[in-house]
Amino acid sequence: MTILNILIADDETPARNRLRDLFSDIANVKVVAEAQNGKEAIEQAELHTPDLILLDIRMPLMDGIEAAQHLQRMKIPPKLIFTTAYDAYAIKAFELNAIDYLLKPIRQERLETALCKVRALLPAQIEALKPLQTARTHLSIHERGRVILVPLNDVIYFRAEQKYVTVRTAEREFLVEDSLTQLEVEFGDRLLRLHRNCLVAKSFITGFEKRTILNDEAQTEQQWVAILRGVPETIGVSRRQQHLIKTI
Repeated sequence: MTILNILIADDETPARNRLRDLFSDIANVKVVAEAQNGKEAIEQAELHTPDLILLDIRMPLMDGIEAAQHLQRMKIPPKLIFTTAYDAYAIKAFELNAIDYLLKPIRQERLETALCKVRALLPAQIEALKPLQTARTHLSIHERGRVILVPLNDVIYFRAEQKYVTVRTAEREFLVEDSLTQLEVEFGDRLLRLHRNCLVAKSFITGFEKRTILNDEAQTEQQWVAILRGVPETIGVSRRQQHLIKTI
């Protein structure tokens, strides 16, 4: 019979140990890795390609709901079962969307039942859990069959180019499929729209200055630009957004 490879993600060591003990009494399962938060869960999933992840909802650094969204971008997404201490709001969300969960303390019989019916989650089911998550801390970039996590704190700006959005960090650029509008709604408290095609992280703006540029008609004109920490390029400020200069 095929072995079910399992990853346990929980920030509490006793909870992980208990699950390991429970699995030791179940045939044809193997715990291949453990993680203490959602970011570690994704890293371990990339290394070990588990069939199933038991994912705690409340974890530091990255919670289980955000981790689930990133895990769905893997080439072969693992199956997921959420674990939680009693949380009426979360449990209602699971039950309304036919998502399996295990209530702590986890019982052997309930665990075995969950394993028997484990299945892949649909994107709509993951989307339905978004109200349970804390603010997203990372972007997930699908690149060459891998999921790369980019911390939001490292993002200098988002720039719309054709159907993609470029994400700029000090090290390199990435492409994401989120729209600027979606990103502005989700992260508007940390971003400024300096141009209709560009959102810049406030924390990376070191100042503004006027420069002479060549416009679309090949004529020179004066334009305000934002000076950014960590990268040589500047971001032009549209006339409509120049009032923001006084707010920084």
